[in-house]
Amino acid sequence: MAKQFDALSEDHIAFIEAQHMFFVGSAAPTGRVNVSPKGMDTLRVLGPNRIAFLNLTGSGNETAGHLLQDPRITLMWCGFEKRPLILRAYGTARMIQHSDPGWGEMLDLFPDLPGARQICEIAVELVQNSCGYAVPYMEFAGERDTLRRWAETKGYDGLRAYWAEKNAATLDGAPTGIEADAT
Repeated sequence: MAKQFDALSEDHIAFIEAQHMFFVGSAAPTGRVNVSPKGMDTLRVLGPNRIAFLNLTGSGNETAGHLLQDPRITLMWCGFEKRPLILRAYGTARMIQHSDPGWGEMLDLFPDLPGARQICEIAVELVQNSCGYAVPYMEFAGERDTLRRWAETKGYDGLRAYWAEKNAATLDGAPTGIEADAT
């Protein structure tokens, strides 16, 4: 059933690019495990062993906080529409902040989305696929524009205030490294 690979194949990449959402799993050495669904046009496969995703402003910032403590990460895609497949990429990651070298170059890989707070760069070490036979069929109805509208309404200063209030620490109180006061 499940097969393992050292890198993403062309078939894996085509499957990833056809998906409308993916899931991110992370955990610190202690505390809660986090699984976050991600959507919009926020993921790029940069090579067979390299993936990046744009981390948009949300209610929490667990992945960033976890990666500061332990760089392990898992990404998962499910074939909801046609092909019954679950694909996971396991590796290590780091968050690129606004002031880090390479921020602008990495940001240019993505559409201009309001609320971009970090970019997660992943070094893929293992890829695993499994059947997905029990994953239900679902039809894609479209992207939500709620997050975009919310971030546009907040504006630059409002987003940074939100980061300072809601995104500076994980649920377990660990720092996330967010640059809420960056210019």
